[in-house]
Amino acid sequence: MFRTLLHGLFRIVAILAFLAFSTAGLITVADVVGRRVHGGIAGVVDLVQLFTLAGAWMAIAYAFWVRAHVRVDLVILSVPNRIARGFRALAALLSFTLMAVMLPPAITAFENQLAYGDRSQQLGLPIAWYWVPVLVGLALSIGAIALRGLLSRALSDKGDDAHV
Repeated sequence: MFRTLLHGLFRIVAILAFLAFSTAGLITVADVVGRRVHGGIAGVVDLVQLFTLAGAWMAIAYAFWVRAHVRVDLVILSVPNRIARGFRALAALLSFTLMAVMLPPAITAFENQLAYGDRSQQLGLPIAWYWVPVLVGLALSIGAIALRGLLSRALSDKGDDAHV
């Protein structure tokens, strides 16, 4: 049941990523068409940047959950399964470490933006808003990596590693 809830959470994250990227695309298309008709959309750069940033960080977290990041299967497929599991564990550890190292400076940047009150060029959106998807994506990525590792370990102890 816990695994099903987690999978549902990360499916929602994937849907949010899709919606953010779709929104960025639709805004861009509407701006291009609008320029031919009435002058385009005010603040298109601010909006597209915000939605693209949100989509990217949500997609990163989802990719960690479903293990969809780019990897070199040539190496994994050419070594015994025990060594391949070791490579996967090392990759997960390095990914976890990278995300965990990135989180504190991102929090500091978010706090600084809140304190300074910087705003975007066109619409005057608070720059802190641009840091929210980064923080959420980093936190979800860390959670996805850790939980996948725990679930893999728990299920491999039961001999059911293929269904994680």
